[in-house]
Amino acid sequence: MKTHSTTPSDIMREWHVVDADGVVLGRLASEVAKLLRGKHKPYFAPHLDCGDHVVVTNAAKVLMTGNKLTDKKYYRHSGYPGGLQEVPYDKLMSERPEFAVEKAVKGMLPSNKLGRQMAKKLKVYAGPAHPHGAQNPKTLDLKQVAAPRDPEQAHTIEEVAGG
Repeated sequence: MKTHSTTPSDIMREWHVVDADGVVLGRLASEVAKLLRGKHKPYFAPHLDCGDHVVVTNAAKVLMTGNKLTDKKYYRHSGYPGGLQEVPYDKLMSERPEFAVEKAVKGMLPSNKLGRQMAKKLKVYAGPAHPHGAQNPKTLDLKQVAAPRDPEQAHTIEEVAGG
């Protein structure tokens, strides 16, 4: 019996829709990264992009536990002296929640050409509507896997802004 090695012609891609409403950001990102890499498939190969396309909806309603929403900051640097800019996550989530989810997922993918290729199959939308209905995506429910362990410590942007 010979060992089977996966080739690019063996790969079959599917489309998945994930609803981020009431799901913790880090747990959502790790589950979406598994789908993008293809680790849920029996023919997974680490040197190939075996993953599926993933559409994340309701990114604006994702949860963050503890004080991360107010204390955690997103940093970027222009490359010039004094060019460091920081944005608190409560401001980032209120202005660009799609970017926060994309950043969390991309951080869990490989940091090379293969990871960048996998990240192109990720589509994130702030609301419930998306234009990928023609692909007949499968709906995945991550409420059990990515639900907050302590619901009292999970916060949305509406709770922080209102309270």
